[in-house]
Amino acid sequence: MDLLENYKKAWINQPEDTKKLSSLEIYKLAHSKSSSIVKWIFIIGILEFVILNSAYFIVDMDEAYTEYKKMGLENFIFYSQIAAYGILFYFLAMFYLNYKRISTTDSTKILMKKIIKTRKTVRDYVLFNLSYLALVMIVVTIASINNNFEDLNNKQIFLIILATLIATLLLLGILWLFYQLLYGFLLKKLNRNYKELAKLDSMN
Repeated sequence: MDLLENYKKAWINQPEDTKKLSSLEIYKLAHSKSSSIVKWIFIIGILEFVILNSAYFIVDMDEAYTEYKKMGLENFIFYSQIAAYGILFYFLAMFYLNYKRISTTDSTKILMKKIIKTRKTVRDYVLFNLSYLALVMIVVTIASINNNFEDLNNKQIFLIILATLIATLLLLGILWLFYQLLYGFLLKKLNRNYKELAKLDSMN
Protein backbone atom coordinates (compact mmCIF):
# COMPACT_ATOMS: atom_id res chain seq x y z
CA MET A 1 0.00 0.00 0.00
CA ASP A 2 1.17 3.54 -0.80
CA LEU A 3 3.00 5.25 2.07
CA LEU A 4 1.00 8.42 1.51
CA GLU A 5 -2.26 6.46 1.86
CA ASN A 6 -1.02 4.96 5.14
CA TYR A 7 -0.26 8.44 6.48
CA LYS A 8 -3.74 9.61 5.49
CA LYS A 9 -5.50 6.74 7.25
CA ALA A 10 -3.41 7.23 10.36
CA TRP A 11 -4.24 10.94 10.29
CA ILE A 12 -8.00 10.28 10.08
CA ASN A 13 -7.90 8.00 13.12
CA GLN A 14 -5.91 10.39 15.28
CA PRO A 15 -7.39 12.74 17.92
CA GLU A 16 -8.24 16.30 16.83
CA ASP A 17 -5.33 17.90 18.71
CA THR A 18 -2.74 15.88 16.75
CA LYS A 19 -4.36 16.04 13.32
CA LYS A 20 -2.81 19.38 12.44
CA LEU A 21 0.70 17.99 12.88
CA SER A 22 -0.14 14.81 10.99
CA SER A 23 -1.71 16.70 8.09
CA LEU A 24 1.52 18.69 7.80
CA GLU A 25 3.49 15.43 7.60
CA ILE A 26 1.17 14.13 4.87
CA TYR A 27 1.58 17.37 2.94
CA LYS A 28 5.37 17.24 3.27
CA LEU A 29 5.42 13.67 1.96
CA ALA A 30 3.16 14.55 -0.99
CA HIS A 31 5.26 17.65 -1.68
CA SER A 32 8.51 15.67 -1.64
CA LYS A 33 7.13 12.94 -3.90
CA SER A 34 5.64 15.45 -6.36
CA SER A 35 8.92 17.39 -6.53
CA SER A 36 10.85 14.17 -7.19
CA ILE A 37 8.44 13.10 -9.96
CA VAL A 38 8.62 16.47 -11.74
CA LYS A 39 12.43 16.38 -11.47
CA TRP A 40 12.43 13.02 -13.22
CA ILE A 41 10.14 14.38 -15.96
CA PHE A 42 12.74 17.10 -16.58
CA ILE A 43 15.64 14.60 -16.55
CA ILE A 44 13.86 12.23 -18.94
CA GLY A 45 13.07 15.15 -21.25
CA ILE A 46 16.76 16.09 -21.38
CA LEU A 47 17.83 12.47 -21.99
CA GLU A 48 15.22 12.03 -24.72
CA PHE A 49 16.41 15.20 -26.46
CA VAL A 50 20.07 14.12 -26.32
CA ILE A 51 19.42 10.53 -27.45
CA LEU A 52 17.12 11.46 -30.34
CA ASN A 53 19.53 14.11 -31.60
CA SER A 54 22.36 11.59 -31.47
CA ALA A 55 20.77 10.13 -34.61
CA TYR A 56 22.50 12.91 -36.55
CA PHE A 57 25.77 11.10 -35.90
CA ILE A 58 24.35 7.82 -37.25
CA VAL A 59 22.12 8.83 -40.16
CA ASP A 60 23.69 10.34 -43.28
CA MET A 61 22.08 13.78 -43.05
CA ASP A 62 23.75 14.99 -46.27
CA GLU A 63 22.04 12.24 -48.22
CA ALA A 64 18.71 12.99 -46.55
CA TYR A 65 19.12 16.72 -47.28
CA THR A 66 19.85 15.91 -50.94
CA GLU A 67 16.57 14.00 -51.17
CA TYR A 68 14.68 16.86 -49.55
CA LYS A 69 16.30 19.28 -52.02
CA LYS A 70 15.16 17.15 -54.97
CA MET A 71 11.59 17.48 -53.66
CA GLY A 72 11.98 21.22 -53.09
CA LEU A 73 11.66 20.85 -49.32
CA GLU A 74 15.03 22.19 -48.18
CA ASN A 75 13.49 25.44 -46.89
CA PHE A 76 10.59 23.65 -45.19
CA ILE A 77 12.92 21.20 -43.42
CA PHE A 78 15.36 23.93 -42.41
CA TYR A 79 12.81 26.37 -40.97
CA SER A 80 10.53 23.73 -39.48
CA GLN A 81 13.49 22.22 -37.62
CA ILE A 82 14.47 25.65 -36.28
CA ALA A 83 10.88 26.16 -35.08
CA ALA A 84 10.74 22.63 -33.64
CA TYR A 85 13.99 23.09 -31.70
CA GLY A 86 12.73 26.39 -30.36
CA ILE A 87 9.52 24.76 -29.14
CA LEU A 88 11.40 21.78 -27.68
CA PHE A 89 13.72 24.09 -25.74
CA TYR A 90 10.63 25.92 -24.49
CA PHE A 91 9.16 22.66 -23.16
CA LEU A 92 12.44 21.66 -21.52
CA ALA A 93 12.55 25.08 -19.85
CA MET A 94 8.95 24.59 -18.68
CA PHE A 95 9.83 21.15 -17.25
CA TYR A 96 12.65 22.76 -15.28
CA LEU A 97 10.51 25.70 -14.11
CA ASN A 98 7.72 23.34 -13.06
CA TYR A 99 10.23 21.45 -10.92
CA LYS A 100 11.62 24.63 -9.35
CA ARG A 101 8.14 25.98 -8.65
CA ILE A 102 6.90 22.77 -7.05
CA SER A 103 10.04 22.39 -4.96
CA THR A 104 9.47 25.84 -3.39
CA THR A 105 5.68 25.67 -3.01
CA ASP A 106 4.42 25.99 0.58
CA SER A 107 0.65 25.76 0.12
CA THR A 108 -1.57 22.73 -0.56
CA LYS A 109 -3.76 24.60 -3.06
CA ILE A 110 -0.76 26.05 -4.89
CA LEU A 111 0.92 22.63 -5.03
CA MET A 112 -2.28 21.18 -6.53
CA LYS A 113 -2.29 23.93 -9.19
CA LYS A 114 1.37 23.26 -10.01
CA ILE A 115 0.65 19.54 -10.40
CA ILE A 116 -2.15 20.33 -12.87
CA LYS A 117 0.17 22.68 -14.79
CA THR A 118 2.89 20.01 -14.95
CA ARG A 119 0.46 17.41 -16.30
CA LYS A 120 -0.75 19.88 -18.95
CA THR A 121 2.84 20.72 -19.97
CA VAL A 122 3.65 17.04 -20.50
CA ARG A 123 0.44 16.48 -22.50
CA ASP A 124 1.20 19.50 -24.71
CA TYR A 125 4.78 18.27 -25.20
CA VAL A 126 3.62 14.84 -26.35
CA LEU A 127 0.94 16.39 -28.61
CA PHE A 128 3.52 18.67 -30.23
CA ASN A 129 5.91 15.79 -31.00
CA LEU A 130 3.12 13.69 -32.51
CA SER A 131 1.80 16.62 -34.55
CA TYR A 132 5.25 17.54 -35.86
CA LEU A 133 5.93 13.98 -36.99
CA ALA A 134 2.54 13.82 -38.76
CA LEU A 135 3.14 17.20 -40.45
CA VAL A 136 6.57 16.20 -41.80
CA MET A 137 5.29 12.89 -43.17
CA ILE A 138 2.30 14.55 -44.86
CA VAL A 139 4.40 17.32 -46.43
CA VAL A 140 7.06 14.86 -47.65
CA THR A 141 4.36 12.63 -49.19
CA ILE A 142 2.67 15.54 -51.00
CA ALA A 143 6.04 16.79 -52.29
CA SER A 144 7.00 13.29 -53.45
CA ILE A 145 3.73 12.93 -55.37
CA ASN A 146 4.09 16.37 -56.96
CA ASN A 147 7.68 15.62 -57.92
CA ASN A 148 6.67 12.42 -59.72
CA PHE A 149 3.14 13.40 -60.71
CA GLU A 150 3.65 12.91 -64.45
CA ASP A 151 4.95 9.37 -63.91
CA LEU A 152 2.08 8.29 -61.63
CA ASN A 153 -1.46 7.24 -62.42
CA ASN A 154 -4.45 7.72 -60.11
CA LYS A 155 -4.15 4.23 -58.66
CA GLN A 156 -0.49 4.72 -57.78
CA ILE A 157 -1.21 8.09 -56.17
CA PHE A 158 -4.00 6.50 -54.14
CA LEU A 159 -1.71 3.67 -53.01
CA ILE A 160 1.05 6.13 -52.01
CA ILE A 161 -1.43 8.19 -49.97
CA LEU A 162 -2.86 5.05 -48.36
CA ALA A 163 0.59 3.65 -47.54
CA THR A 164 1.66 6.99 -46.07
CA LEU A 165 -1.50 7.20 -43.98
CA ILE A 166 -0.97 3.69 -42.60
CA ALA A 167 2.75 4.33 -41.93
CA THR A 168 1.96 7.65 -40.23
CA LEU A 169 -0.68 6.08 -38.00
CA LEU A 170 1.68 3.23 -37.09
CA LEU A 171 4.53 5.61 -36.25
CA LEU A 172 2.23 7.87 -34.25
CA GLY A 173 0.89 4.83 -32.38
CA ILE A 174 4.40 3.59 -31.58
CA LEU A 175 5.51 7.07 -30.48
CA TRP A 176 2.37 7.47 -28.36
CA LEU A 177 3.04 4.12 -26.64
CA PHE A 178 6.66 5.19 -26.12
CA TYR A 179 5.51 8.36 -24.37
CA GLN A 180 2.97 6.43 -22.33
CA LEU A 181 5.77 4.22 -21.03
CA LEU A 182 8.15 7.15 -20.62
CA TYR A 183 5.89 9.69 -18.94
CA GLY A 184 2.62 7.85 -18.26
CA PHE A 185 3.88 6.09 -15.13
CA LEU A 186 5.17 9.35 -13.63
CA LEU A 187 1.97 11.21 -14.49
CA LYS A 188 -0.13 8.50 -12.81
CA LYS A 189 1.90 8.88 -9.62
CA LEU A 190 1.59 12.65 -9.87
CA ASN A 191 -2.16 12.34 -10.35
CA ARG A 192 -2.35 10.06 -7.28
CA ASN A 193 -0.57 12.73 -5.25
CA TYR A 194 -3.02 15.33 -6.52
CA LYS A 195 -6.01 13.24 -5.42
CA GLU A 196 -4.51 12.72 -1.97
CA LEU A 197 -3.88 16.44 -1.61
CA ALA A 198 -7.46 17.17 -2.71
CA LYS A 199 -8.78 14.80 -0.02
CA LEU A 200 -6.47 16.35 2.57
CA ASP A 201 -7.59 19.85 1.59
CA SER A 202 -11.28 18.89 1.85
CA MET A 203 -10.76 17.44 5.36
CA ASN A 204 -9.14 20.62 6.68
